[in-house]
Amino acid sequence: MSVDFLVAMVGMGALYALLTIGVALLFGILGLMNFAYGEVIMAAAFAMYVFRDQPWPVAVGMAVVFAVALSLLSERLAFFRLRDADPVTLMIASFAVSLAVQSLARMTVLPRAQGVSPTGFLTRNIDVLGASVSVRDLLMLVLCGAALAGVALLLGRTGLGVQLRAAAEDFQMAKCLGVRADVVIPCAFAVVGLLAAVSAIVLVWRQGAVSAEMGLQPMLVGVVGAVVGGMSNLRGAALGGFLLGAATTLLETVLPTGLIAFRDAFLFTAVILVLVVRPQGLLSGAKVRVS
Repeated sequence: MSVDFLVAMVGMGALYALLTIGVALLFGILGLMNFAYGEVIMAAAFAMYVFRDQPWPVAVGMAVVFAVALSLLSERLAFFRLRDADPVTLMIASFAVSLAVQSLARMTVLPRAQGVSPTGFLTRNIDVLGASVSVRDLLMLVLCGAALAGVALLLGRTGLGVQLRAAAEDFQMAKCLGVRADVVIPCAFAVVGLLAAVSAIVLVWRQGAVSAEMGLQPMLVGVVGAVVGGMSNLRGAALGGFLLGAATTLLETVLPTGLIAFRDAFLFTAVILVLVVRPQGLLSGAKVRVS
């Protein structure tokens, strides 16, 4: 395997792992399959469009602000009073939030797709171990890898992380042991907003455009990756997302040109086979909350 292929494959795997952690974290804590996750990604991408003429650190910083703000706002306005609702009610509420935000964006600021020209250095290639590697792919790997490392440190080395992991594994037991829902749940939404912002930055770099519907595919990727890895296990969800992203890049490379359009058919056939063998996911965790 060439260096440029490995960088692209691992970078895509890291991106998909971020998407799945964003889905699995809220599912583990609230039993919430958050379909509005895609709109949080869209909000961050919209910030990249609004501040496209500013220095890139400003655009990146505002993407984080937009995504975290929308994630926290959705928690306060839509999900706060539904914390004890059954998963079906939560899922319908998230559908409503998703459609409302998407429709509002389409009616106002994003009636059609808008282009975001890539920063000059993203279009270059550099030499790495004798191979010509895209700066965009290399930065995707570094940014997503740093975000995953940050999440690992947060969850493994901090008191908040311990509470988040405990709540994601068994929220009712965690509450009995003193985990405060009023702290853990907003923090989980903030972490999800941060992960969505990182994902949106990479997606805008790759796609060069922003639209009201751009969050749909990343949200589906997050759901599928989390189901493959194990919805109630954050490590499993990350593994499922990583394998899904790596397989996507691998198929794009090995498939004949005429079959690349059918890449997703091959990918999701493999997903079905995995679920037939391991219906609980590759690394299943504790049973999730149901009513």
